[in-house]
Amino acid sequence: MLSVRPKVAELVFQLYGRALHPELFEVHSTRTVERGGYEATVNITSAGHFVTWRYQGLTLTEVATSAHHPLPQKRRLLSYRLKGAGSDQVECRGGARYRVDFQLEPVEPDVFWTFQRELAGESHHQGMLHRFDSSGRMALGALSYINLEARNRSLLVQAFHTFPDDYAIVKSQSTFEIP
Repeated sequence: MLSVRPKVAELVFQLYGRALHPELFEVHSTRTVERGGYEATVNITSAGHFVTWRYQGLTLTEVATSAHHPLPQKRRLLSYRLKGAGSDQVECRGGARYRVDFQLEPVEPDVFWTFQRELAGESHHQGMLHRFDSSGRMALGALSYINLEARNRSLLVQAFHTFPDDYAIVKSQSTFEIP
């Protein structure tokens, strides 16, 4: 199956107060983390990623995907088109908190290829990495890299998704915190 990215102009970043079915996505890599009373499942998908975080009956799901991807609107807490930079936070019942900073960064071709090469080289020993097939226009395909830092009271998720056809990089940093 060919595994390529959507156009960077079609991307959205969303947060749900519920779980989403993994069958809604084309998942390429998965990791589960359990620590300090919370559990998180992190997935690299064809368009970006989704993270499902659970703590004492509370479920939050972060999604970076295509705006054309059919996702429910029920219990959607945040929704942003990925243009420029943004940040937001949500206070949840029981004192749990979610914070996110995200950025779509168009860069010059030489900066893009240097970043992609460094990302591929450094990430073999840590984090999650998926290499996508080339779209045909570029010799090399996109990369998704996710670094996780699990602590007893927080989970930090740093995600980098490259889009070679657009010479663009999507960066996000999310923190899920328990009281």
